[in-house]
Amino acid sequence: MDVESAPKPAKPPAPPRRSHRCRNVCIALVAALVLIVVLIVILAFTVFKAKRAETKVSSAKFKNLRVSLKGAPVGFDLNVTLDIDVSVKNPNKVGFKYENSTCLLNYRGEQVGEVPIPAGEIGADQTKQMNLTLTVLADRFLSKSQAYLDYLSRVLPISTYTNMSGKVTFMGLFKVHVVSTSSCDLNLFLSNNTVGIQHCSSDTKL
Repeated sequence: MDVESAPKPAKPPAPPRRSHRCRNVCIALVAALVLIVVLIVILAFTVFKAKRAETKVSSAKFKNLRVSLKGAPVGFDLNVTLDIDVSVKNPNKVGFKYENSTCLLNYRGEQVGEVPIPAGEIGADQTKQMNLTLTVLADRFLSKSQAYLDYLSRVLPISTYTNMSGKVTFMGLFKVHVVSTSSCDLNLFLSNNTVGIQHCSSDTKL
């Protein structure tokens, strides 16, 4: 007579320690990632928020100024180059790397000169001095009826317009395209080649 052996009791399932551990690790990683993203967003809109670059004309000097009066009707010929020292301040907490840009010279609303600005970089909270030399477009300058009177008064009302396009890099990871424009209205005194009180405005677009 065969005697059936009693079935062995089944082993209880092992506690899912490994799955719990993996889940906890994933939760911790997601939480850390969310925290980093939130921190970056806060810094981007506070400490690293893009601020307007400040442009100012430090000095302006006429070189090779030659003026000759003409007969009736009274007029004059003009041949001149202009040296302009422009300072550009980067108030941001990150450096600004700009591409080839331009600076325009205007006289009574008419563009009378243009000079290229080679590509470069301005460090965080730094001011860069630029010496620009341009040739005044005499025909456009003389097209203004006030040119002769301004020359006699030895005061020229001029304005500069600077357009600089480039990128700023946050934390070495995120690059943001920035366009900075600045304009300055000032008087140039011909008697001593000095710059009078100037009014400047700047704008920055992301």
